Parts: sequence; structure tokens; C-alpha cells
Amino acid sequence: MLAFDDAAGKPAIEEEEENYFVSMTDMMVGILFIFIIMLMVFALQFQKQTDESEKQADKSKVQIEEVLEKVRQVSEQLHSLRSEINEELEDLSQSQRERTALLNDLERELKATGLDVQIDRENGVLRLTENAIRFATDKSNLSAQAADNVRKLAAVLARVLPRYTSCVVSSSATDCKLLAPGAAIDTVFIEGHTDRQGSETAAGDSRNWQLSTERAVETYRTLTAFEPSLRALRNPEKKEILSVSGYSSTRPIPGTEMPAQGAEITQQAWEKNRRIDMRFVMQVDPSDRLKDVLRLTDDMEGQIEKLREAATLK
Repeated sequence: MLAFDDAAGKPAIEEEEENYFVSMTDMMVGILFIFIIMLMVFALQFQKQTDESEKQADKSKVQIEEVLEKVRQVSEQLHSLRSEINEELEDLSQSQRERTALLNDLERELKATGLDVQIDRENGVLRLTENAIRFATDKSNLSAQAADNVRKLAAVLARVLPRYTSCVVSSSATDCKLLAPGAAIDTVFIEGHTDRQGSETAAGDSRNWQLSTERAVETYRTLTAFEPSLRALRNPEKKEILSVSGYSSTRPIPGTEMPAQGAEITQQAWEKNRRIDMRFVMQVDPSDRLKDVLRLTDDMEGQIEKLREAATLK
């Protein structure tokens, strides 16, 4: 039998059920509210992380762009450097060709006079053999025959060298002409040499250094005495092209360093090394250095390319 609330006019069970549903609704609303708060917190944290990531990404992007700009600048500098080096190497090739032409001219004219000479085109050396200029042991003076051969050498040098010389000095002026890159003589070294006798002792070694220089100086003085015009020949810096140097026994002719046993063979080797060489140095001659620099620029360009690829991937 149902019970009635006379004052309200509603069944008592309906009020209980209504209170139950109100409590459930309040709880669900509360749970939903908490869920919404948690969702907002999560959203805020996600937004914060996203903003920080974007900022970090922007920062990284700026850094990458700066690196790429530096890479571009260095790459341009290397390209410019390579172009300059290639131009220099081309000048050096021209210098080598000009020096070879000079040596060929000298060899042809000297042999026409009967002088026995040898040409080392790779190193730019004209060697006056023992048959052309021969020195006695421990002597630096030229014999009559050697002096006459130096006279022939001086005449040929006076004819040929002006074609490869930038400037000629006269009593009134210095006359200079513009030659192609590498075509002008910078220095002609008159190099004196000795044999190995005495080099084992300190006194003997010291004497050989002095003796080789004396031989170079004696040859220089004889050349310029026969042809004073040789001293008027100047390089692009307006310095005299003729110079002297002495090497003692430190630069023997290849094959004579350790001659075969036998007094006669040893004596022949010594005679060959008591000699005069003439070394021709053209205006430009740093080829080995330039090639090293060129290899370095190749390596640097490879590293730059790797850096560029790595930066692009990021």
C-alpha cells in the first residue's frame, strides 16, 4: 500500500528518487568539471611546450641560416682563391716554358762555339763541364783555357740574356720593358762547387766552402770583365741578375757521390765536381707552395660541402 505525503501531495518514494538523481547529477557535474579543469591544464601545458618548441625551432632555424650564410661566404672566398691560384699556376707553366726556351738558346749557341755544356731543364741549370771550365785541386783561379771558355760564355750570355731581362741600365737611364708573366729572369746564380777531398775534417770542410765561393766569384769577375754589359741587366725589381753562391761538396753531380773503387775513377769523379753551374731563376717560381695551397682549398671545400648538407638536413 502506497504512503502519501498529505502536505506535498506526492508520493514519498518519488522524493527519495529525486534526491538520489540530484546527488548523482551533482557528482557527475563535479567530475565533469574536474575533467574540464584537467583538460585545460593539459592544454595549457601542451601549448607552453608547443610555444617553447616553436621558439627553439625558430632559434635553430636562425642559427642554421647564419651557418649557411658563413658557409656561402667562405665558399665564395675559396672559389676566388682557387681562381687566383690557377692563374698563378698558369703563370708558372709559362715561366717554365720561358726558362726552357732560354736554356735551349744558350745550349745551342754555346755548343756552336765548341763549349761542352749540359742542361738540366727541370731545375733550370746550365752545367759547364770539366772540359769547359776546370779547376785544379784546392785552386780557384782559372787556367788560360778556362778563361778563354769563360770569354765565349760571356759573349753568348750578353747576346741571349737581354731577350729575357726586364731592365737594362745605361749611364743615362734605366730602360725597362714589360714581359709576359714568368718570362723575366729574376736571378742567374753562378754556383761554385768542390770535390769531397778534405770534407771529413772541420778545417777541410771550411776550406771547401771558401773554395767553392772563390770559384764562383772568380768566374763572375771574369765574365763581367769580358762583358761589362752583363752587370747592366736587371730583374723587375731593378736588381742585378747575376749573383754568386758556393756549395762546397754538398751538391755533387748525380752518379759521382760514391764512385766505384779505383784511383783513376775517383779522380775523374773529383774533376767533374770541381765545376761551375749556372742556375736560372725566373721571376715567379713558388709552384710547390701554390700546389700545396690548392690541395688545401680542395680539402676545405669538401668539408664545407659536408657542413652545408648537414645543415640542410636539420
